[in-house]
Order: sequence, then C-alpha cells, then structure tokens
Amino acid sequence: MNNSAKNNRTKKSAVLLNGILKENPVLVLLLGTCPTLAVTTQAVNGIGMGLATMVVLLCSNVVISMLKSVISDRVRIPCFIVVIAGFVTIVGMVMEAYVPSLYAALGLFIPLIVVNCIVLGRAEMFASKNGVFISALDGLGMGIGFTAALFIMGSVREMLGSGSWMGMQFLPEGVPTMSVFLLAPGGFFVFGVLVALARKIPAKGVRFKKDFGCEGCGDNDNDKVKESGRS
Repeated sequence: MNNSAKNNRTKKSAVLLNGILKENPVLVLLLGTCPTLAVTTQAVNGIGMGLATMVVLLCSNVVISMLKSVISDRVRIPCFIVVIAGFVTIVGMVMEAYVPSLYAALGLFIPLIVVNCIVLGRAEMFASKNGVFISALDGLGMGIGFTAALFIMGSVREMLGSGSWMGMQFLPEGVPTMSVFLLAPGGFFVFGVLVALARKIPAKGVRFKKDFGCEGCGDNDNDKVKESGRS
C-alpha cells in the first residue's frame, strides 16, 4: 500500500510538473504563439492572459473528463469546443466586470482562447482519456507553464522596451529604452531567445522535434549503413 500510494503521488506530481517544465506549451511545444507574441508588451498583460487561459484549461479539463463516457467520438471535437467556449464566455464576463482595463488591453485574444490549440489539445489528448482529478492537475500544470512563459516574456519586453516593470520604474532616468521590443520584431527576438534557452538547459526528459525526426527513424540510411557494417 505504501509503495502504491507513493507511486500515485509521484504520478500526480509528474502530471502537474509536466506542463511547467517538461512540456511547457510555449517554450517546448511551441503552442499558443499568437497570444504569446501579441499580448506580452507588458508583464501584467502576460499574467492576465495566462491566468484566464489557466482557468479555462482547468475547468474544461474537469468537465470534459467527467463527460468523456457520454460524448460520442464522432462529435467529440464540437462538444469540446462548446464546453471551452462556455468557460471562455464566463471568464470574459468576469474580467470585463472586475478588471475592465486588463480586459480592454487583451482585447480579442480573450474570446480567441476558444481556439487556442493548448486548450483544445489538452482536452483531446489528456482530459478525454483520464480521470477528473488527474485531468485537473494537467490543466493546472499547463496553465502555470503558459502563465510563467508569458510573464517572463512580458517582463523582458517591458523592461527593455519601456524601462518599467509592473508599473514601477526599472531603468534609471536618462537611460534610453529600446522601443523595438514593444513591436513585433522585438517580440520574435525575445521569444526566440527564450526558446533557445529552454533548449540549452532542458528539463530532464524533454524531447524536442529532432528526437522525432529522421535521426531516430529505423529506416534512416545511416542506421542501415551502420547495421550492414556490423554484419
């Protein structure tokens, strides 16, 4: 029993940490890049977008996991989108009522959470195949990873582009800022640097695209040559 409970806790911790480190949706899986590049001109925008997406991820994962046995495979994607859209509508209404300035700053990207490939992808790949609690942990982990990536990117762009951070002065007066970081080229540059750092110091078990390429294919010509040489 002790070993079983320990293994169960380890599995739950692994699912939670998976979205934060091993399969960070932005820096490792390269998903959700459109809102990542568009809203991260300020750190607070990154936090707002990340938290809104995390709430939708968590709630939709739970509901989809609860309903997975009654949703037909032929209509599962439309059903998933309806569930996600319902929670996006609720989140949008709450933000508009209590944080209207943040809601206005994020603009169209709040409704577009409905078609965010992170949310629909976790519904299809995880929540529809696992239990409620473990699906909630997956949504929470992915949401934290998404929020952290947006917050880091927004912080870098805001500090370099406007000289401030979270409404506080960051660069001393008289030090020129680099407004290019508030524009699209600066966003792509910061995004590329962060992805490169994630590849340079990967978490244990992270697999990037090259691991799924021809180098690992059994039909690779180099592999055939090596095998023929051994024979």
